[in-house]
Amino acid sequence: MGERTDPDGRWLPAVMHAAFFLLLGSSLVRFLTHNRGDDRTPWIVTLFALFCLLYVLGRVLAPAPRPGNRPTTRHLVWLGTVSAVWIVLLALAPSATWCAMPLLFAGLHTLPARIAVPVVAGLTALVVASQVRVSQGTLNPNMVVAPPAIAAVATAVLVHLQRQAARQRILIDDLIRTRRDLTATERRAGTLAERQRLSTEIHDTLAQSLSSQQMLLQAAERVWQTDPDAARGYVRDAAEITSRSLTEARRFVHDLAPADLADSSLAEALNALADRESGAGLTVDFRLDGSPGPLPEQVEAQLLRIAQGALANVREHAAATHAALTLTCQDDQISLDIADNGRGFAAHGPSASASGADRARGHGLPAMRARAAQLGGALTVESAPGEGTVVSASVPLAQHVPDTPMEATS
Repeated sequence: MGERTDPDGRWLPAVMHAAFFLLLGSSLVRFLTHNRGDDRTPWIVTLFALFCLLYVLGRVLAPAPRPGNRPTTRHLVWLGTVSAVWIVLLALAPSATWCAMPLLFAGLHTLPARIAVPVVAGLTALVVASQVRVSQGTLNPNMVVAPPAIAAVATAVLVHLQRQAARQRILIDDLIRTRRDLTATERRAGTLAERQRLSTEIHDTLAQSLSSQQMLLQAAERVWQTDPDAARGYVRDAAEITSRSLTEARRFVHDLAPADLADSSLAEALNALADRESGAGLTVDFRLDGSPGPLPEQVEAQLLRIAQGALANVREHAAATHAALTLTCQDDQISLDIADNGRGFAAHGPSASASGADRARGHGLPAMRARAAQLGGALTVESAPGEGTVVSASVPLAQHVPDTPMEATS
């Protein structure tokens, strides 16, 4: 990780640079203290200065790569050059021995382990050789043992940290990739949910209204010559449906409640729906059992949509003359039944209705089932050929809080 995300990226290089200049200054002072009368002293001091200058220029012009990245050619050239100058300086001034430590860390930080380890071993061998060369009297074992031990510990720790950092980078990359995939999945799910909402709303409002308008206009066309007054009545009814459909379209585009619920309760909206659907050979009655009290907007909206979809199916498919809407209110549950005396179809209980009824009635029943399921309820269909159909939606009220905003249909 870079300096922007890893605080170690700020202070660790500063510590390494400070250690280098401290060791370099100490080595120069030791050299000058023990070699004042040497004719080579000016040249060796110049070499110390060149070594320092190369180190500073390298950090500025050829910075080390970020962990996990390959080193640049410029940085490798700098590392090789500064190491070569140090080797020459070590041969002339053994006091520069410990300046190898910053070079050791630089090599381990930059080079792959398979290359860094031999490089460190070579630098360590030069340090030991320099210590042995300048030793006087009995050889101190620490001069031979200490540099390899320190180098081995430093190498093991840094290689371990590098490998651990590499594993962490892989995990972070996997996490970022997973989060990106999850975001894309959620976006697709949201798109599908909105598409499902729009298709359901269009079916239950615009499609049904267009079907009713078509029936009214066809009826007006049939009696236009023989009964102009009746024809004009059909046209007025079609225009009224058109106006109401336009209002519904604007409201569901903005994900609002049905227009019938703008200033009315669910019972009042169902009663108005029954009055509108009555006529042209079909009579629709509404019945209220119990007192609904205040209901959540979502529950009211979805139950009204279920009633609209069921009555649209009655008008289009059932060939019925009578239908009844029954709203039953209990303390913990509210139920809506839509019954007709039409032709019916083959459906035997709730389990059969989930497949056969849905196929028989097209998109309407699946949409009603989805609405009931969104409320945590269930929708059942009971029917038989020649015996009419009963659609029942039951919704538990315990999990719904009154006056919550209506959610989008999934």
